[in-house]
Amino acid sequence: MVKPLTQDEVDNKIDPSVSTQWDESTPIDEQFKEMYKIVDGLKGGLLTTIRPGIGPTSRAMAVAKRVGPDFLFLANNHSEKFKDLKNDKTAQVTFQNSSNMDWVSVSGEAVTISNDDPRIKQIYSKGVNAWFGDLGDGVHTGMPDDPRMTLIEVKANYITYWKSTSSLPGFIKEVGQASLTGKVADTGVNRRLTDKDIQKARDSGL
Repeated sequence: MVKPLTQDEVDNKIDPSVSTQWDESTPIDEQFKEMYKIVDGLKGGLLTTIRPGIGPTSRAMAVAKRVGPDFLFLANNHSEKFKDLKNDKTAQVTFQNSSNMDWVSVSGEAVTISNDDPRIKQIYSKGVNAWFGDLGDGVHTGMPDDPRMTLIEVKANYITYWKSTSSLPGFIKEVGQASLTGKVADTGVNRRLTDKDIQKARDSGL
């Protein structure tokens, strides 16, 4: 339901969309589980790196594996993203579900950039070679031992996400009502997971 501004919020010039921005009532474990459900259902998102002289640069990437709050990708080390990561390990992974407006933003660091990591064979799946091609030399085959095949491991240090609590028609109706009435739209919950929350989740195997 649309939330009205209280007189106290008006009198104290408190912006309710900011003061009530974060969900502080849901247990952290549940917040992680619901975030995992969103990203696991989408399988892929945008991997953003920092390019010298340009700034944030994004491209669509399939997630090879999620390990708790961290993400593994397989990529061609001839691509420019590797030049970005050599200069700056900062990375961000974002996901959005256009059907219900759920989104997840994972800020972190690319802690592993390796083409001989044993996990490559563990997470490689049929179809990955379609993005590499077989050069016909018996070496650059698009298979796990292809020297171009490189693991990027992004370790999270801050996560924010939005979980919708209404259907898409309900979302549109709620926003429309709020726009007409001057009240604040209530269409979902916004959550944040700090570095301490994330490390605790890793340690517990969550």
